[in-house]
Amino acid sequence: MLPPPTSLHALSPPPPFHFCIDRGGTFCDVVATIPYSSSPSSSSPLTITTKLLSEDPSSYSDAPTEAIRRLLSLYDTPMSSIAYPRGPPIATKNIGSIRMGTTVATNALLERKGAPNVLLITRGFRDLLEIGDQSRPNIFDLAIQKPGVLYDEVIEVDERVQLLSSPSSSPPPSSPAITTITGEQICVSAPLSPCLPALTAQLEACRARGISAVSIVLMHSYLYPDHELSLQKLCASLNFSQITLSHQTMQSIRIVNRGQTTTASTYLTPSITSYLQSFRSGFDAGLSTTPITFMRSDGGLTSVDDFQGHQAILSGPAGGFVGYAKTSYRVPPGGPASLSPPPPCIGFDMGGTSTDVSRYAGSLPHVFETTTANITIATPQLDITTVAAGGGSRLMLQSGRLVVGPESAGSHPGPICYRKPGGLLAVTDANVALGRVLPSRFPSIFGPTEDQPLDAAASLAAFSSLLSSNASTLPSSLALPENLAYGFLTVANEAMCRPIRSLTQMRGFDITTHVLSCFGGAGPQHACAIAKILGMRTVHVHKYAGVLSAFGLSLSDAVAEVIEPASERYARNGSDDAAAASIRSKRFADLAARATDQLVSQGYDASLIKVEKYLNLRYEGTDAAVMTQCASADDMYSAYIAGFRKNFKSEFGFDLERDILVDDYRVRCVVEGASPPALVSPPPPSPAPASSVVCTNRTFFETGWETVSVYDLELLSPGHVVRGPAIIVQSTATVVIETGCVAAITSEGSITIDVPSASSSPPPPSPSSPSPDPDSSPTPTLDPIKLSVFGHRFMGIAESMGKTLQRTSVSVNVKERLDFSCALFDAEGGLVANAPHIPVHLGAMQFAVKFQKKHWAEHGGIKEGDVLVSNHPQLAGGSHLPDITVMTPVFRDGKICFFVASRAHHADIGGSCPGSMPPNSTSLAEEGAAIVACKLVENGDFQEARITELLEGTRNLWDNINDLQAQVAANNAGIRLIGELIEEYSLATVVAYMGYIQDNAELAVRSMLKEFVRTTGSSVASAVEYMDDGTPIALKVSIDASTGDAEFDFAGTGPQTIGNRNAPVAITHSAVIYALRCMSATDVPLNQGCLASINISIPANSILNPSPGAAVVGGNVTTSQRLVDVILKAFGACAASQGCMNNLTFGNDDFGYYETIAGGHGAGPTWDGQNGVHTHMTNTRITDPEILEKRYPVLLREFSLRRGSGGAGKRKGGDGTTRVIEPLVDLQMNILSERRAVQPYGLEGGEGGARGLNIIRRISDGVDVNIGGKASCKLGRGDRLTINTPGGGGWGKQE
Repeated sequence: MLPPPTSLHALSPPPPFHFCIDRGGTFCDVVATIPYSSSPSSSSPLTITTKLLSEDPSSYSDAPTEAIRRLLSLYDTPMSSIAYPRGPPIATKNIGSIRMGTTVATNALLERKGAPNVLLITRGFRDLLEIGDQSRPNIFDLAIQKPGVLYDEVIEVDERVQLLSSPSSSPPPSSPAITTITGEQICVSAPLSPCLPALTAQLEACRARGISAVSIVLMHSYLYPDHELSLQKLCASLNFSQITLSHQTMQSIRIVNRGQTTTASTYLTPSITSYLQSFRSGFDAGLSTTPITFMRSDGGLTSVDDFQGHQAILSGPAGGFVGYAKTSYRVPPGGPASLSPPPPCIGFDMGGTSTDVSRYAGSLPHVFETTTANITIATPQLDITTVAAGGGSRLMLQSGRLVVGPESAGSHPGPICYRKPGGLLAVTDANVALGRVLPSRFPSIFGPTEDQPLDAAASLAAFSSLLSSNASTLPSSLALPENLAYGFLTVANEAMCRPIRSLTQMRGFDITTHVLSCFGGAGPQHACAIAKILGMRTVHVHKYAGVLSAFGLSLSDAVAEVIEPASERYARNGSDDAAAASIRSKRFADLAARATDQLVSQGYDASLIKVEKYLNLRYEGTDAAVMTQCASADDMYSAYIAGFRKNFKSEFGFDLERDILVDDYRVRCVVEGASPPALVSPPPPSPAPASSVVCTNRTFFETGWETVSVYDLELLSPGHVVRGPAIIVQSTATVVIETGCVAAITSEGSITIDVPSASSSPPPPSPSSPSPDPDSSPTPTLDPIKLSVFGHRFMGIAESMGKTLQRTSVSVNVKERLDFSCALFDAEGGLVANAPHIPVHLGAMQFAVKFQKKHWAEHGGIKEGDVLVSNHPQLAGGSHLPDITVMTPVFRDGKICFFVASRAHHADIGGSCPGSMPPNSTSLAEEGAAIVACKLVENGDFQEARITELLEGTRNLWDNINDLQAQVAANNAGIRLIGELIEEYSLATVVAYMGYIQDNAELAVRSMLKEFVRTTGSSVASAVEYMDDGTPIALKVSIDASTGDAEFDFAGTGPQTIGNRNAPVAITHSAVIYALRCMSATDVPLNQGCLASINISIPANSILNPSPGAAVVGGNVTTSQRLVDVILKAFGACAASQGCMNNLTFGNDDFGYYETIAGGHGAGPTWDGQNGVHTHMTNTRITDPEILEKRYPVLLREFSLRRGSGGAGKRKGGDGTTRVIEPLVDLQMNILSERRAVQPYGLEGGEGGARGLNIIRRISDGVDVNIGGKASCKLGRGDRLTINTPGGGGWGKQE
């Protein structure tokens, strides 16, 4: 409620109005500073807040303009007599500034309403941005959803710049070497000028079709921008209105990231430009001299004229981040700033469809690559994590589990309480039904006439209906609808805790030392509950929590930033080089001058500009660069080294003794924004007076219904205390004070809540401390709420292990390609939770764990402090030799109660060729070191000598040792988190819910199999497929329709082969569990229970059950894919995907390189196959073309889609890819692939996908030679290897 001007005191002379506006998707939030004070004694301008609907076409055309008009009309007209009628341009005489955050770009991206545009890209890479890193977002989604592209047309440009990455990579005779800004040398192997006439004609045709925006993305343009600049001039001459150059958008290596960011800018900037033109048209000419700034995704304000689309994606959330950072991270009252810094903060911004979480500890944390609406954008952005659990997240019961999201009810039809037809049960309904949202304090904008309040009765009735329809599957503890609703809130809270744990525990921070800063419309309703779960003691809710994103704009810095690439050796032998230091100083000075000029041109005083200098540093031989700020101007060299080592160890958990390389220079110039006044001590605590209670309300808490007092924040004064259970209402938010929590009003009128800890109990013991024997403790009764909570917690532990492994590993294969998996097992080795990392590992690791448990029971036993390691595929439950499994037992009272394990693909473990993936191996001995059983750690000591002896023959022992130590660290992280879980719930409860989670997975799979019989009318499914060598893989599935039991019988499968396509038994189990999970309509937990109702029968000495000495390296990467094809074919689920991973290795005596290559995805009954994506049993990323050419002596001539290779049908199969590599030195190149003879099948009349084809062309004769599916060839400079990957099969007859 805005205060009338008659109740305020006008300032004289009146200062100008200042507006901070966050235009969100639903509401437009406004914070304004007006020339009034709240009392005659105050000379400080008053801050007021208001909200409008972002869209209300019947009342106004633009919400920010209307908000400014209304406030000026209300407060300026009485003072100045200037009228502000609706319609004419608004007078700007008394407007001092306008700051805005906007979702215009985000909405355009979400709704795909950007500008039509054309992409100009180097020939051979027309489809590069569509292929991206070739991974898929959801490994279990048969209908793969890949990031879309934002351009309408592509024109390939016949130009090529070659990076001379090594002395042997000399330029062609006609192409002189050119030294670039980084000191690296390039040559122009294909000049631009010859193609300009044809290119001009193509661009003119685009203009004729109405396309006026263009993205220009050329290989290595970050080093050599001349070709992009020439094309810019050409496009400008043809009247393209939006021309975006990749080297100006992101002057850094990685063409995929740079290209996707460039096209995003081209696509979105016209929408922003159009909006700004419309906004400006609402004001008089004086607006041209009014400072207007916009919030960028990096948390800095920029001039309206410099605001680009790719910088705007997090414009709104960034304002909220700055708001909580400056209002929650503050020195306590009376505390000098010289004391220890304030406790770090967790930002918790819960909205309608999602929740944003972030961490602040004194400086804005930036990331340089994020994905929004399936589009990857590489630009500095605040580190904000979004989880799909907001007020609109749907509530469902699945196989006895309470499930929250990720689907959302959205704003239409919205939650049931919105009174719209087709409303869906959502988190908001639970809050409304339980009295945690007060309809009387919420705008009455619902119902057919949009004038009714939220419908609490309808929400409660919906829970009653859900309860009655699932009564047989729910316990008596959920017999009432309010219990069910509260259970869903508990699960939703746990889902929102996972990203907070990721920001803290997974990065080595103690979560209990943080302050939880809550804002957004729904955040304060959940704040106390989430803090309790996480063990956080303090919650902060700002007085402007409901509009904090707008308030944050008033506190934000103005920022200008410049980044340039580098390729320098920063530290060699621990000393600086005078010449190098001089060059660095000059580069920093030049960048600082450029950034400073940007701010000065916007009217800022140069004396107020603070210059921040960064180097993007990494250790030689790694890809993990860390942006490092200089902490000391006295000794920059030492300061950068110290800062980098500290940050690297903090981020990754270890340090390295290697040279440090510089990838980028970065300068960020800042004009600091305002800061809130220092906190002062409030008056002594006193109970909130009765006069501040506006009503009472019946609200449901953990102990049941309570009649609680509802306090109005505006009626509370500093020092007032409110004890929970209670509710405090703000004008824009509702704060629920849980039982036992105590809220206090600060000196500035905000709320600080003390949350009781469970702590009165002793601190958590170590995981090996004595605890009740679960065998002698009563088994807890199954509770569906706890079932969902434990599902989140178990999976969170596995995911935390994966984060730790990625952080602490060294090799590119683990840290960058993410070729690893982590899992949690029960005392018998049964899988409890497997994080969804690499599908071929799913369910397979339990074979390794069970084997080790049995083996060591017969060979001396396992003691506390032991860590086990193995990789033997046939004898020890492995997959293939490069996949090494590290297993750690968890002891309690001298007994093993759990296991944790991690499996990682090591780039080399010996064998007959670099990469340990020989295409023609005929025995296991040729494929590398085989470990059946070994104690990697014994009695707490890492057995380096022992493992070194076992890995004799590896070509990179140092990486092997470091990655094995990282796997041990990952397991230790899992053990610590299990210990915390046991301390929180008891060992007996944790053990019981491990069993219940497995039972729930079993129930889900049984239900799916019974549903298959019901819908198809058949209890038998069968299929046979043939490997390229003619070996059959046969499957017959027999299902008991009454129980859901099933037998997967592979009788008829061909014998073990002399080659390496043999697949160990564990791989078949992985394929079965993966296929079942994909075919399930629900989110089945990934554990042993998935196979509890399944009997798998495999003939001995077959290709799926080979003898101990058989070669198997190809079974993991080719046969596993074909297995999935057979299973999905038997169930008629979808057409075949490419059926291969297309494993390529190349190298010489100096290096080795390994990659897998995407192909076509199979179509299904409701989807077309995706093009150029990894499918089924792998999901590893591929190296960016510019990185590939920088690190290795090769030219990537082409990486494109193999158009037409997908099978035709009513639903078309996805196209495969074409990858052409040209060595610049003599190299050994090895390919291990499938589907070169037998095409991927189509289903229901759909045609099969095209077979793959591997070809070499030698420069000596120019003849294309088919080398088959598996081959090893020596290629020299100018020769070419072309890999054409298979397409996916089509579905249904083409109409």
